[in-house]
Amino acid sequence: MEELWLLIKYLFLGLLQGFTEPIPISSSGHLVIVQQLFNLRIEGLQFEVLVNFASLIAVLLVYRNDILRLIQNGIGYVWTKDKRQKDDFDFIIYLIIGTIPAGVIGILFEDKFAGLKTVEMVGLMLIVTGIALWIIRNLRGRRGDGALTWKDALIVGLAQSVALIPGISRSGATIVAAMLLGMKQETALRFSFLLYIPISLGTMLLSVGDLIDDPNLGEFWLSYLIAFIASLFASYYALKWFMGIMARGNLKYFAFYCFIVGGLIVLFM
Repeated sequence: MEELWLLIKYLFLGLLQGFTEPIPISSSGHLVIVQQLFNLRIEGLQFEVLVNFASLIAVLLVYRNDILRLIQNGIGYVWTKDKRQKDDFDFIIYLIIGTIPAGVIGILFEDKFAGLKTVEMVGLMLIVTGIALWIIRNLRGRRGDGALTWKDALIVGLAQSVALIPGISRSGATIVAAMLLGMKQETALRFSFLLYIPISLGTMLLSVGDLIDDPNLGEFWLSYLIAFIASLFASYYALKWFMGIMARGNLKYFAFYCFIVGGLIVLFM
């Protein structure tokens, strides 16, 4: 019975993290809330790394055509200097620039951000996320992929680093910054999730050693696997759903959600 409960718990947590990762409501924040609310303890040290890696695979699947085009045109431009491929080459450079702030800040201040992982902080930061989403709810930018600059990439990258604070949504922070800079919704969404790839991949690579040395790996491998698969499917379908919501301009509903949940946490937890 205990083993069955363990599998159900990890299935639920995998679905929760996977569904909340792509949408602007903070997946890490929701894990903190649920653990506090239901008194759940996550056995094992690398749960969040694994489920985030599952979300990465989902992003790779959804944006596979864009990724292949960027790689082909990026390499092609290096060899041929074909101006038709320059926008994609520049886009890759901007992704690299945008990755730097969160990478550097995350490495330097990882312990400090971990110390902020309290339910009270999550509640406050969800309200902040809601305010940011409300501000951009009616914005309709005009700048596409070819109109981006290195300054745009740096600003969105800095926004991504703010999401290291528990309760601040990574997708929310980057999309808000991108749309405030005048990007089209489609461009803001694509840049945000392609920017997620190097950060998530880097985190996974840095954690491989810890995962292998995890003393709970042998005991909880099936639970990890179930959470991984659940997160993969949930992230894929949540991202596809979120892309439709972005196209229809309905971000205000996520703002309402963040206000309600954040407010309830601040008042009652």
